[in-house]
Amino acid sequence: MTEFNASQNRNAARASGDTGQRMQVRKRVIAISGMPGAGKGVASEAGKQFGLEVLLLGDIIREETQRRGLEPTPKNVGGVMLQVRKDEGPAVVVKRLVPKIEASRSPTIIVEGIRSEDELRELRTKFDVISVAIHASPKTRFQRLLSRGRSDDPKTWDTFYERDCRELNVGLGHVIALADVLLVNEGTIDTLHSSFKATLDKLKQQ
Repeated sequence: MTEFNASQNRNAARASGDTGQRMQVRKRVIAISGMPGAGKGVASEAGKQFGLEVLLLGDIIREETQRRGLEPTPKNVGGVMLQVRKDEGPAVVVKRLVPKIEASRSPTIIVEGIRSEDELRELRTKFDVISVAIHASPKTRFQRLLSRGRSDDPKTWDTFYERDCRELNVGLGHVIALADVLLVNEGTIDTLHSSFKATLDKLKQQ
């Protein structure tokens, strides 16, 4: 993390002409998006190996589901995800995460699970944001979710399809289509690790 962030700060200082005194640098957020099972978590793990802190938007929804006393089933978690956005606005999940980003001592944070342009816009009001989308085919993603077996993962194709439609209706497709970086993940975990680390290598020079 030291090398990644030091390079970022040096570049910012050079751009401003201020290399001799302390300057305020906005945190950088690497915002990862992707359909369920695409490989967002795998990319985040690669980021951790770079020493970067990872925060999950999905944790906000799972915590809210638990707070409401609901079982973490795909239907319940999905319903809570839609309800909080209806009640508090389309960027509410990011707004709830912002204090954790601001409290972090790391100048660069990975935020996993961006679902809409509203969420990206909210992040960009406060941080320098690079959006990275992970893509994989529906068949590949469904098999991965079956293997993962988390309580809120779909166990049938119909449930999987319903979840995909729910995510797309929130606006996830637009986020993926307009991402700064797109990584296709149809191979192994090691392949995605290498691709994402290569992306981080490029970003630390910017």
